[in-house]
Formats: sequence, structure tokens, C-alpha cells
Amino acid sequence: MASNRQIAEDVLAAIGGKDNVTQITHCMTRLRVNLKDLSLTDEEKIKSVKGVLGVAKAGGQFQIVIGNHVDMVYKEVCEIGGFAAESAINENLDGPKEKFTMKRLGGQLLDFLAGSISPIIPALMVAVIFKMVVSVGGDMFGWIPVESDLYTLFTFVGDAPFYFIPVLLGYTSAKKLGSNPMVGAVLGAILIHPTLIGLAAEGAPFKVFGINASIQTYSSTILPILLSTFAMSYVEKFFKKILPQTLKIVFVPGLTILIMLPIALIILGPAGAILGNFLCTGLYSLGSLGGIAQILMIVIVAALWEFFVITGMHMVFITFLISGFAATGSEALITPAAVSASIAVAGMCLGSALRIQDKEERSLAYSYFIASLIGGITEPGLYGLGIKYKRPFIGMMIGGAAGGLYAALTHVTAYAIVPVASFLCLTSYFGGSTANIVNGMISAVIAFGVATITTYFWGFKADNTVVTVK
Repeated sequence: MASNRQIAEDVLAAIGGKDNVTQITHCMTRLRVNLKDLSLTDEEKIKSVKGVLGVAKAGGQFQIVIGNHVDMVYKEVCEIGGFAAESAINENLDGPKEKFTMKRLGGQLLDFLAGSISPIIPALMVAVIFKMVVSVGGDMFGWIPVESDLYTLFTFVGDAPFYFIPVLLGYTSAKKLGSNPMVGAVLGAILIHPTLIGLAAEGAPFKVFGINASIQTYSSTILPILLSTFAMSYVEKFFKKILPQTLKIVFVPGLTILIMLPIALIILGPAGAILGNFLCTGLYSLGSLGGIAQILMIVIVAALWEFFVITGMHMVFITFLISGFAATGSEALITPAAVSASIAVAGMCLGSALRIQDKEERSLAYSYFIASLIGGITEPGLYGLGIKYKRPFIGMMIGGAAGGLYAALTHVTAYAIVPVASFLCLTSYFGGSTANIVNGMISAVIAFGVATITTYFWGFKADNTVVTVK
């Protein structure tokens, strides 16, 4: 087998040399390369490199499949090319510029999301393992007593990666943008500082440099930190440009955070919350009208639920859900939609696993399927398949909408709050009539089946997503 050094040299030569690279990062198995001029690349030559398993193109980016040792090849590429290992950005950006189009903008946004989120999947998989043990060994079979210290330990280990997602994404998104990743992590840490969370919980007034700030709880959210690091990248570049070289290492990080405090805490952070409240409240009001409006609301929420989960907007719906249970002891709007959407994630993962040809990616897809259906952890599948490949996300939305439509038409009602996204969420339908339980199960089967079939037949394009192993 070729050495990591040799693979790196051959890959650089096949993509037009180091001067053709504008950015290079890596995920769990792939080098992800952005280039100045795609015409300088030789795709067949890349595929012929010993140690390269395959090539995919997506969003104007070359994705070169290496395998589990991709991080070692990445380090060699950075060393040979003279790229900064942390940012892997080529400072020599002179060259032909691509024409702006909405399609290109959309591709860049998706590339930013994938490049920011993909690196945190190993952390999410840690959560998957421990949450699965708690779900199966504790809640399902009682092997681990709920009152035991072991149950508590595994619970907070499973929760930690999700709680600290702003810190993780602060690092990875800043790195993706070519900014200092540690400064990005600090910005994420600021958003979930205990004092800030305490102020949000109390509704206490707070001012940033004399300006009133609408303090929110940002733990387990991704949109505020992604917006903030995007803005931070421009602030950091500004200070790097105007400060002398001798002062940059000392003052750029501090000045960047200083400027970002009001931007993140007054503007970008609350903006996501305001958008979420407006959207969620409007949809819930639509559902309260009954009839066609209620059916439409459930279908829309079922289709968009995982998007709400990704952005943290789902917490607004959960507030309505709890209020509904507190008032009537049952709930027939949010729960059927959320259950259908959660089961559809597992269908998307299975459909992807059955279709993907690359062994590494297929193995990951199966692990995401198990994690979703049994462990109730949907994020690895959402980020590792839905956002990465794009079309599976739509297949999942169609499956969720189909399941939600059946649940709405048959008036499926939940009689318990089951705070998991695994198959155990179906137990929320217990407590009513037998017909309610049966229809709830049927809605889940529809969501799972439609998501699996739609993803399998429509979720991939061979020219840029399905990688054939040599």
C-alpha cells in the first residue's frame, strides 16, 4: 500500500498542484478540496492514485475518498502544500473567479454546513453509544436501574456532545472559514456560559456595552454559532489586515471577540430565536383551527421537524406540546408530526445504506440507522447523510410528511410525553383506544417505508454522490 506521503503527493499533482487549491479540509473518510480552476484537474488520474478509494464532486468541491487514515494524508498534504494545518487555506487566491449564481451560493452554503458539521460526527457517535445503552439497558429492559449512578453517568455523557454543540461548531465552522478555530470555540463557549443561561432562564435584563440584549438559551443549537462564526471570519480578517505582524498574535483574537460580543449576543443569536418563534407560533396557530388547516399543519411540521431540530427551533414546539398535555392530558398536533419525522430519519438512513456503494460510507449509514431507530439519536444521520448528500434530506421530509398525513387523517393522539426519537416514541400513543395505537403504528410504518423507498430511488445522483469503490 502506498505511503501517506506518496498519496498526498499524487493527489496534489492530480488536482493541478498546490497553487490550484483554495481550501482543503477533511471529514471522517474524505479529503474535501476547493479549487480555483476545475479544468486543471484530472479526475481519472485522481482515481488511479494508489490509496484513493473514489472521487465525488458536490457543491463545486472535490471529495477524495481515502478511508480512516484520511487525517494522516491530510497532514501530509498540508505539509507539502505549505497550507496551515488548522485552516488549510491557500493564501494565494489569485486566479479565475467563478460567476455568482444562486445555485453556486446554495452549493457554498451547503458546503459550509457539511464542512462545519461533518467533523463533529465522531462526538455525536459517542453520544449515540451512551444514549443507546441508557435507552435499551435502562428504560427498555431495566438492566441499569434508573436511580443508579451508572445510569446518571451514562446519561450526562450522552447529553454532553449535544449540549456543547455551540463550542464544537464554533471550532469546526471557524476552521472551515479559515479563521482561528480556537477563537471560534471561545465564541461558542460564551453562548452557553452558565451565567448567560441563568440570565435567560430568569428573564433578567442584560446589556452589552450599554445596549439591551435579548438573552436566549443557546445550548444544543447550531444556527446562532454558525451565523456568529461567519461574521467573525470577516472581523478577524479585518484585524489581520490592519494590524502589524508583530501585534497580530496578541491582539487579533481579543479584538475579534470584543467586536463579536454585541454582534453575537444582540443581533445574530436572538435573530434565530425570533425567526423560530415566528414560524413555530404561526404553524401552531394554524393547527388550532382544526379541519384542513390542522391536517396541513401536522404535515408541514412532520416534513420540517428535523430542520427545526437542527436549528433548535423545535424547542418552541415542545413548549406548546407540554402546555397541551398539562391542559388536557393528551396532544394531537406536535407529537404525531415529530414521531413520523423521527421514524423517517431511520428510513432515510436505511435507504442510503442500501444505495451507497462505498464500503466506508455504507457502514456509517447502517450505524446511523441503528442509532436512529434504536438509540433515538437522529443527528448523525441528519448531518452525515441528509446534509452531506442533500437529496436524502428531501426523501426524509417526504416520508415524514406521508406519515404525518395519515396520522392527521386518522386523528392519532398522544397520551404521554416520551422524550426519545427511537421506536420507543410510539409508546406515546398508548393510553387511548386500540384503533389509536394501530393507526399510530401504521403512520410510523408509512413514514419509515416512504422515506426508505424515496431515498433509495431518488436520494442520490451517481455523478456526484455515489462513490464506487475500486
